[in-house]
Amino acid sequence: MREIMMSVGIDIGTSTTQLVFSRIEIENLAGGASVPRVQIVDKQVTYRSGIYFTPLLSADTIDGEKVREIVASEYEKAGIKPEELSAGAVIITGETARKENAKAVLENLSGYAGNFVVATAGSDLEGIIAGKGAGAAAISKDRVSRVANFDIGGGTTNAAVFEGGEVFGTSCLDVGGRLVKLSREGRHVEYIAPKIAKLAESLGLDLRTGRIAGLSALRALASRMAAFLDELTGLAPESEFLDLMLTSRRFGKNILPLGGVTFSGGVADSVYAEEEPGDVFRYGDIGIILGRAIRETRLFKETAVLSPAETIRATVVGAGTHVVDVSGSTISYSANVFPLKNLPVLKMSPEDESDGYARLGRRIAEKLRWYKDGDGYQEVAIGLRGVRAPSFDLVGRIGRQILEGVKDALPKWKRLVVVVEEDMAKALGGAIAGAMGESMTDIVSIDSVSVENGDYIDIGQPVGKGRVVPVVVKTLVFGG
Repeated sequence: MREIMMSVGIDIGTSTTQLVFSRIEIENLAGGASVPRVQIVDKQVTYRSGIYFTPLLSADTIDGEKVREIVASEYEKAGIKPEELSAGAVIITGETARKENAKAVLENLSGYAGNFVVATAGSDLEGIIAGKGAGAAAISKDRVSRVANFDIGGGTTNAAVFEGGEVFGTSCLDVGGRLVKLSREGRHVEYIAPKIAKLAESLGLDLRTGRIAGLSALRALASRMAAFLDELTGLAPESEFLDLMLTSRRFGKNILPLGGVTFSGGVADSVYAEEEPGDVFRYGDIGIILGRAIRETRLFKETAVLSPAETIRATVVGAGTHVVDVSGSTISYSANVFPLKNLPVLKMSPEDESDGYARLGRRIAEKLRWYKDGDGYQEVAIGLRGVRAPSFDLVGRIGRQILEGVKDALPKWKRLVVVVEEDMAKALGGAIAGAMGESMTDIVSIDSVSVENGDYIDIGQPVGKGRVVPVVVKTLVFGG
């Protein structure tokens, strides 16, 4: 029997703010006498909001109250109440993430995202979410090839490469359509981002605030901005300006050859359009010109350009439908501990888990010092690879080692959270509880979830008749 979760995606971007509501279905795919195997079996967007220009009070401040009004209005139009949601994401992206009150705006919206919400602005996670929303991850899995998605918005271009459906690499550039803003009439420059002003100066272009911008100058600038996509992918030699334009690290490894490329974001429609009728400055920026310039890059001309599932809505659709997964079905947890939000992950290395886990406790204790400050130990989730089909004795040893490692921190923590990749969480949770004895602390032990150091994890209320929990793993500390 299937169970329904409702999810929301809210994206507050450099140019636009939008929402989607999604229906996520989970089902136990195992037979009646088998160990439950609950998985997500279907995802469907049920409502798409209007697309609004992101309201600002100034160049450095988001109009948080106006954003809240937009969100409240769309909830009413969709006929959705916050308490009906099981999962979702509120994401501030691009240049908007750098506004002075970005965090306060997120907190102000928390009541509209149910009890389980992601709130992040990391450029790497943005790229991954947009790539999934655009369909690049699914295409790479279907084609068994490497596919890149470039999500080109108002302030940034978030790039993600997928291979076989999994993330192969991420990066981000300060390349976007609203990094130069123009008056609707007269074509005066109202704003030019500092990096773009420096780039324009290097090209000998006179593009300054208050001056009339010539079409030829803007085309030359857009062409140079687009060329950074070739440099980033290795299709052209790197220039001295690439480091300036990077807001994240490079991909970290050679991504070529690419089996295909997709484009999403607000500029993507202009990338895919063979002709762009009407005034190219009708949005008061250079987005249309930038889109046309991208069509002239080697990336566009020498790579198979694929049709995305979404363009301008890729990030918000990804946020509403692709950030949520479910844990394994054999898990252990104490009652009334959910939801858990923004727990940093302390991931053990393969070396930490070697030698039959004899040194695990000492390694945990050593690494927990990373999370100790004047107030004591910050609560973390302990991440393990684990063992496939472990013996009873080994599970018990791992449980005792974990408790030994966290013994100094546990008195301050509200609970002990363990995240294991292999299917052993229920047994491990029982072993930890048994080793605790009378000094019982709430325990959450989940599996079939892969985490790394630098990740944060959200765990929602149990679903699937209590057999699984919805999980979001967030990489919040990457570049950007």
